[in-house]
Amino acid sequence: MRVWLAAVVGVCAVPVSGPAVAQDTAPVALEYRAAQQRLLERSDAIAASDANLRGKAFQAGATRSLGRPEVDVEAQLLDYQKTLYLPFGSLAPVAQAFGIDDPLRFRRRETAVRPIVTATLPLYTGGQMAGVKAGARAQLDQARAERQGAVDKALLQLAQAYYGQQLAEQALGVRRDVLAGLERHLSDAEKLEREQFISRAQRLQAQVARDDAARAFETAVSDLASANAALAGLLRAPDGVRPLTPLFVDARALPPLETFTARALDAHPEIGRLRALEAQAEAGVTIEESKRRPTLYGFGQYNFDRRDSLLTDPDWSVGIGLRYKLASGMGRNQAVAAARQTALQADAGLREARTQITIGVTGAWNAVEAARKRFLLLDSALESAAENLRLQRLSYREQQATSLDVIDAELGLGRARIQRAQTAHDYVLALAQLLDFSGEIDALPDYAARADREVR
Repeated sequence: MRVWLAAVVGVCAVPVSGPAVAQDTAPVALEYRAAQQRLLERSDAIAASDANLRGKAFQAGATRSLGRPEVDVEAQLLDYQKTLYLPFGSLAPVAQAFGIDDPLRFRRRETAVRPIVTATLPLYTGGQMAGVKAGARAQLDQARAERQGAVDKALLQLAQAYYGQQLAEQALGVRRDVLAGLERHLSDAEKLEREQFISRAQRLQAQVARDDAARAFETAVSDLASANAALAGLLRAPDGVRPLTPLFVDARALPPLETFTARALDAHPEIGRLRALEAQAEAGVTIEESKRRPTLYGFGQYNFDRRDSLLTDPDWSVGIGLRYKLASGMGRNQAVAAARQTALQADAGLREARTQITIGVTGAWNAVEAARKRFLLLDSALESAAENLRLQRLSYREQQATSLDVIDAELGLGRARIQRAQTAHDYVLALAQLLDFSGEIDALPDYAARADREVR
């Protein structure tokens, strides 16, 4: 088993970019900024939001022509019969003398084609057109906010997956080193046991610790495989991804909390989406109120075939029309009240979102600062743990320390290294969450470039 574990450790220590890896199955090496760009280009969720945005833009463009004349061309094929009665009045006795009945009746049956052009120009609609245009613009704003929200959500997922894989790689490296150290310690213990310098119990302690480390190493291998699958799937990279940007911490304090809060309340996509919903609700109120007002329109009509036209059909006509609905199947007052309640709902939702975003920014800002301070305190702890392991190994060889002391020191150094990587991971994810709340998640690569501490 020891030989097999040594072989596994050796295989995991081989760099991914080594010549032993086939070129067509090599993982894609990406810095975080490049990973962001790849995500924006290949994310299906973002593509769906783009399509929705384009659709709303076309709808808003279609409303710009509201208020222009509407021209309809109509062609009718008629088979009709028309009967006319012509009374003679005072000439009736004369007509009767000639055997003509009073009134004179004419009957005509024809098949005719009626090509007619009708133009209608809305002059006053009670605010309906303005409401429709405002609603279309608000829907476009909502689509923009939703698209930005989809981008921010995808970038936050990328930060979690990218730096999650970095943490998994760090953990695997630590577990590999701990396992190798305990392998060496077990080998030393077995030699000392054969020479009767230590008891069998101490050698068993070393073996148990080595076996525990082997199991922790296998868990780390599995965790890294899962993290790699998540990142590869997110970036549509079937052969995997090798992150190049390490975990980082900036020892300098963040800008004041108020700075991030102001940005969040101005730029967070959810705020933009709710503002758009509020504008749509206001447009809905305008449209419903317009239904209680009259509409005024101008019209004109021209008949292109006057030979076959009916006697009552004009050759052309122009005029102004007034339309007012006296009764409706729906209660118009209730419809207006419902629209106003929708506007109140949108306004209340916007206030609640502001509150929740403020709370989220505060929590994320505090989490970043706490992780930064913890990371700085871990530097001395890591140095102490490394020195303690060195001294315990020397003392063990001189029989001044027990096997358990060496094991504790080895595991202590491993814990300190993993804790340092975990704290840097906590810092990065809290920073990503803070930037997400502030509508600046795409600026995470800039923070990584400015950071003065890295975990490799």
